[in-house]
Amino acid sequence: MPSKPPLVLLHGVTMSERVWDDVTPLLAARHEVITPTAVGHRGGPPALRRPARVEHLVDDMERRLDVLGLGRVHIAGNSLGGWMAIELARRGRAETVCALSPAGFWEAEDGSRSAATRRIAREAITGRLLGFLAPVGLRSAAVRRIALRNIAVHGDRISSAQALTCLRDLLGCTVTADLLGTDEQIAALDPLPCPIKVAWSERDRVLPEHIHGPIARKRLPEAVFTILPDTGHVPMIDDPRLVAQTILTTTSMTTAEAS
Repeated sequence: MPSKPPLVLLHGVTMSERVWDDVTPLLAARHEVITPTAVGHRGGPPALRRPARVEHLVDDMERRLDVLGLGRVHIAGNSLGGWMAIELARRGRAETVCALSPAGFWEAEDGSRSAATRRIAREAITGRLLGFLAPVGLRSAAVRRIALRNIAVHGDRISSAQALTCLRDLLGCTVTADLLGTDEQIAALDPLPCPIKVAWSERDRVLPEHIHGPIARKRLPEAVFTILPDTGHVPMIDDPRLVAQTILTTTSMTTAEAS
């Protein structure tokens, strides 16, 4: 068993464990950090069931916890990863959850799901169209800021190598269309099975808080909600220190503090 409390970090759709590279060292003193790559994503296990569903990714993550001999763990996730973290909590596998701009809080009838998935799909199409220019263009901080503007406020803060990794992860994801086409969403969870903090990026262009936040508050009425200032949908790009601090305050929460 790990000598420190295990903490699992779950990435968003089209990304990989590498998106946590600047956050992980800031957590290592307090936690045994585990950064898996999800099914169908670059570096993760292949998707054996198609179309892939979020449920399948959660099933796989639960099996991986079993293989590691881990029962309940602290979990933090961004976007799709936040959705998976909440579903793992529903299954009794979480000590705490920190969900960063989680996907899955939408209403099919009001168009919030289709609007969000269209934005992500446009990112994927743009990445494929511009992929051949990336190695040269991403050397420029200004180009990185523009290229990543839909997921980050300060895309220039990551290196050209990191930006290229984001692109390669996007191009290497085999389940993008499957997950964007799913009819799944996060159902109400009341009472909470563990402390849950939902931290929404202030300048999220993919899942704007003013649209998805109220739905999340309705479905997770006992959760703690906060805003991450001056960050975009993937806040690990904009402010890894703030993300780490937010996660650590969550893993320190007790059930009483969360209520």
